[in-house]
Amino acid sequence: MDKIGLLEEILKKLNISLNEDQKQKFSDYYSLLLEKNKVMNLTRITDEEEFIIKHFADSLMISKVIEMEKIESLIDVGTGAGFPGIPIKIIYPNIKVTLLDSLDKRVGFLKEVIEKLELEDIEAVHGRAEDLGQDDNYREKYDLCVSRAVADLSVLSEYCIPFVKENGEFVSYKAEGSDKEIYAARNAIETLGAGLNSICTEKIPNTDINRQFAIIKKILKTDPKYPRKAGKPSKKPLK
Repeated sequence: MDKIGLLEEILKKLNISLNEDQKQKFSDYYSLLLEKNKVMNLTRITDEEEFIIKHFADSLMISKVIEMEKIESLIDVGTGAGFPGIPIKIIYPNIKVTLLDSLDKRVGFLKEVIEKLELEDIEAVHGRAEDLGQDDNYREKYDLCVSRAVADLSVLSEYCIPFVKENGEFVSYKAEGSDKEIYAARNAIETLGAGLNSICTEKIPNTDINRQFAIIKKILKTDPKYPRKAGKPSKKPLK
């Protein structure tokens, strides 16, 4: 089975069907990423099957826990090579997407992908979450914030929750067995004007890999003092 056939089979079990244009976009994205990976550190996963499962399919597991058809705007914080933001955009083209990363070279790659795939209503932005979270162009402007970034949830929440509108959601992609870390972040989440809604564990179809999601609901506007200045959230996480 080729890579797109594998993706198609997995996504069918998530009730997602791929049209020919989407298949081509995933194929082109994969090729672009592997080519650029020769000169840039974008992914350590280069095996075709593993890549499809752990990047493309995993990114789209959010469809199991969020009604993505109802989402109009999304920001992907610490997007790296574009996960989960670009796969989400390919499947849900009506969502307006912002990809945020702190490394300029990665943002350059993301812009190249956006152009090559002819994606619309999507931007790649170079910056730190602590800075953009205080920028009125981005603060509390999104229905949904997603992040696969590897950081403690109390730190990640300070990066992400300020971007979310009241009644919007922040979904953190976590490794299976992250319950203790997630529960430990509850006070930080509440300080930022949100609440831990649920913890969901979903198995990626055709695999034995489980993805855990922390689903956080924005209840009130975030206090203007958050996020704190760059570097502060990671050095002194909210308790």
